[in-house]
Amino acid sequence: MLLDPSITYQVYVEDCEVCCNPIEIHPRFEEQVLIAFEALNIEQ
Repeated sequence: MLLDPSITYQVYVEDCEVCCNPIEIHPRFEEQVLIAFEALNIEQ
């Protein structure tokens, strides 16, 4: 997974490489350093 540290807060959906279910990704950067990361299963 490639993340763009020039964007402070991002939200996007990506398929899991193992099970192919959609995952909502929430990376958070401060001064181009990853400070928080959350991945949520959004399969219904």
